[in-house]
Amino acid sequence: MSRKVTILGAGESGTGAALLAKSKGYDVFVSDFGKIKDSYKKELTDAGIAYEEGKHSTDIIFESSLIIKSPGISEKADIIKKAQAKNIQFIDEIEFAAQYTTAKIIAITGTNGKTTTTLLTYHLLKEAGLNVGLAGNVGQSLAKQIVEDKYDYYVVEMSSFQLDGTVYFKPFIGVLLNITPDHMDRYDYKLSNYVDSKFQLVSNMAEDDHFIYYTDNVLIQEGVGKRSIKAQLHPVSLKEGVAVSTVNGEMVFEGGFKVDQQDTVLRGEHNAINMMAAISAARILGVDEESIRQSLKTFKNAPHRMEYVATINNVDFVNDSKATNVDAVKYALDSFNTPLVWIAGGIDKGNDYSLVMESVNAKVKALVCLGKDNSKLRDAFHEQIINLLETDNIKDAVRSALGYAEAHDVVLLSPACASFDLFKNYEDRGDQFKQAVLELKQEFESKALKQ
Repeated sequence: MSRKVTILGAGESGTGAALLAKSKGYDVFVSDFGKIKDSYKKELTDAGIAYEEGKHSTDIIFESSLIIKSPGISEKADIIKKAQAKNIQFIDEIEFAAQYTTAKIIAITGTNGKTTTTLLTYHLLKEAGLNVGLAGNVGQSLAKQIVEDKYDYYVVEMSSFQLDGTVYFKPFIGVLLNITPDHMDRYDYKLSNYVDSKFQLVSNMAEDDHFIYYTDNVLIQEGVGKRSIKAQLHPVSLKEGVAVSTVNGEMVFEGGFKVDQQDTVLRGEHNAINMMAAISAARILGVDEESIRQSLKTFKNAPHRMEYVATINNVDFVNDSKATNVDAVKYALDSFNTPLVWIAGGIDKGNDYSLVMESVNAKVKALVCLGKDNSKLRDAFHEQIINLLETDNIKDAVRSALGYAEAHDVVLLSPACASFDLFKNYEDRGDQFKQAVLELKQEFESKALKQ
């Protein structure tokens, strides 16, 4: 059997897969239709791995017995369809990597909240002294870490795209936080296809594995009901009556363990779900209660996810640039009990703004639309919100938002849209927002000193 493998896409995931394949004796070729970052080129060159960029040389690629593709490449892509026609197997980097480790994998997915829950789970395990690695959509690629394979546990954030590329992947703990419509263009606009993708997480799990899931989510509840899941089930809920749930602001776990959300650094119901999932995973792995309590106080979340930036004139500015869909915005809006000035906009992905209408009516006093085409956002809210302004300049957006705000209000950047009309990506949008806020803060402080 041929030992030739082609890696399609040379980002973090693809480069990691190439390095692992090389270490396992494969004849490796890397092909990226775009431009490869210099840092990844160096890693490939140093490992003696052949690569190309700006094209896909099918004559070389189709000599392979296996293709490991970037999760960003759709199965509908021309190169994948041609490979399928030639009966060449293709899988994802995580599927490839997992077969080369005996470490226990904690895999976390969901439409929203994946990164926070992944980082928190990793933090809880690491602080407790477990030998743990962080992989997937955060940290290094799983494959790259398995070249050395020095960890006993890996906490892995997984998107639906990554789960689509799995066949035999079997985590020891699987976490499913929520399912709401997203990436519908990738799933033939069928919600059932997207749900099936998320439940691929549990398809190979056995009786000694563990499945943690948010049972209040109707799509998850239905999905669990119609599948024969062998893993041990650990539902979490915001309603009383479930083994792990919230009662009067406290997260309550089996055995009488309780954590008051006020004693943690994360706010909002969505973060209660994220924390209950992460804590449940830590408890399954034997982390003691005192360690969990202390670690919840020292956790630092990733940038661009409900990230406090600064306070100007007693107005807090919060960067939630990662919120690129309406469901994420609902989570953000529901995290605050104070009046909000909401900055939103960008490239609309087919948003249904009715999902946040109630929250907007209750909390939002002004809307600053930040984008090249704000028509859909404006049309959705112009009757609800009297104070509505449009701009395509981040500095103007920040300054205008402060103008609408009063003391103890919050200015929230939670866009509901993709960022590519004005920015490179959501990180760039968040970074420019933070810079604009800090510049405005400095301006106000300079004026105060002169008075």
